[in-house]
Amino acid sequence: MGKIAFIFPGQGAQYVGMAKDFYDAIPLCKEVFEKASSASALDVEKLCFEENDQINITEYTQIAMVAAEVAMLRALEAKGVKPDVTAGLSLGEYGALVASGVMSEEDVFKVVRKRGIYMQEAVPTGGAMVAVLGLDTKVIEEVCDSVDGQVTIANYNCPGQIVITGEEKAVATAAEKLAEAGAKRCVSLKVSGPFHSPLLAGAGEKLGKELEDVAINDIAIPYIANVTADYVASKDDVKALLEKQVSASVRWQQTVERMIADGVTTFIEIGPGKTLSGFMRKINRDVQVLNVEKVEDLDKVVEALQ
Repeated sequence: MGKIAFIFPGQGAQYVGMAKDFYDAIPLCKEVFEKASSASALDVEKLCFEENDQINITEYTQIAMVAAEVAMLRALEAKGVKPDVTAGLSLGEYGALVASGVMSEEDVFKVVRKRGIYMQEAVPTGGAMVAVLGLDTKVIEEVCDSVDGQVTIANYNCPGQIVITGEEKAVATAAEKLAEAGAKRCVSLKVSGPFHSPLLAGAGEKLGKELEDVAINDIAIPYIANVTADYVASKDDVKALLEKQVSASVRWQQTVERMIADGVTTFIEIGPGKTLSGFMRKINRDVQVLNVEKVEDLDKVVEALQ
């Protein structure tokens, strides 16, 4: 039998009510939310379960998403399902850190709360992100390099979907050039800043200072970092990679390809929505993709793995 990977989605998949059924039905999951609230000094249950405007604001989105993902992770683990490798897209990397045993839940929640605040504070006026659909990666990289101003690739999501990020004017110019070069569509993303851009390097530096006092455990389950799209070789590398991740490209397609090359045949997306499952269909249709978003998904996953 092939290997199993746990994968975790990033910011943008959140919604009010995510993981509520886990919270209500499974005491272990309720404990996760209580830890998240205590560690972040926020009412994370209220943030996730009651109608509010904050859930889509970066500094609150991040702690809400990770709390939901960790609750779902613990429920799946309690069913006896264990991964051979784990990874997460952008913010989702923090779910992978918990799954790999690298950081405690409490520390992850503290760090993610600060990460959200630092990224929100660092957002410059006039930043933008655009999804570029249906164009070769090399062409996109060349166009970004040719534009005056700050514009780079934020996400290598899957074949035919790359996200660019940077200064609003430079991103707009790049989008025009990419349309002329044959992109099927260039879609402006509703985000509060140019994430995964060098413009956010300052937020990464603040996060690096925050991580100085955080305990990093031995890597119990191998995990792949966004920045390198490769396994993290040593726990000593974790903090520097997380600092860099804030302003570096997310190499998600390359991450998935790395796992497949290493023998992963089943991917379990843990968290709200099915964003990563959609990417997977474009990266490789031959692998099995399962989802844990609702309590009833737990038994479906267990059954599918038998």
